[in-house]
Amino acid sequence: MNKYISSTSNELVKTVLQLQNKSRVRKKEGLFVIEGIREISLACQASLLFKFFLYCEEISSEDEIGRIEKLSVEQNTEWIKISKGVYEHLAHRKTTEGLLAVAYTENRELKDLRLRKNPLILVAEASEKPGNIGALLRTSDAANLDAVIIANPLTDLYNPNIIRSSLGCVFTNQVVMASSDEIISYLRDRQISIVSAALVEDSVTYHKTDFNIPTAIIVGTESTGLSQQWLDNSDQNVIIPMEGKIDSLNVSVSAAILIFEAKRQRSIAASPLK
Repeated sequence: MNKYISSTSNELVKTVLQLQNKSRVRKKEGLFVIEGIREISLACQASLLFKFFLYCEEISSEDEIGRIEKLSVEQNTEWIKISKGVYEHLAHRKTTEGLLAVAYTENRELKDLRLRKNPLILVAEASEKPGNIGALLRTSDAANLDAVIIANPLTDLYNPNIIRSSLGCVFTNQVVMASSDEIISYLRDRQISIVSAALVEDSVTYHKTDFNIPTAIIVGTESTGLSQQWLDNSDQNVIIPMEGKIDSLNVSVSAAILIFEAKRQRSIAASPLK
């Protein structure tokens, strides 16, 4: 821990800023930035590989830094001390304990997913708002889903806004990105039912749908909903009845309702008292 950076014009600092702000740089370098003790801890537990850590001694606690060191000890990753000014220049949040990490991206593909015998999967089509993706990942973590698949993505998985809004759940879920064609083929090959959240003529109320079979819940964007491709390939279209003045919910809220209805049905089916 003997390297020290105090200038915001340092080349390494400039590189970190580019990794935070530019998707093309993340893709080219195969690196991304993680901010905060909680998020970095979850990344360590997910066995991500790190290139280096940046820490601000004036902000970070020795106990927290020591905990991260223990989690990543086998990697022998470089630790670089930075000034408070550099940390504030780099950090999006000023309450993230003075620690940043630069980690290697992972090449996640559909074929790498490990599914249980009766999987429950979330597919989000063309999600473009990092906040929504982050909320979907938090819900998926809470429900212990088998996987989250982003169809036709409009942003990369390592966007720092996704990492922040997911509270690090991008590391606790199995998450992949693929085209709708690839995902539909993947689901069909494994006989996983496609249940789409869509307000169309043949839609049924969500609690009338059987989620006890292998299921992928498909949600679209709030502005346009699901594409015709998903509607054409759907085994069942479902709606959430709206009894107030508005006619739609945030996509992450809609997904949460459907996911936990599926969990409810499955818990009843598994209960010895049923």
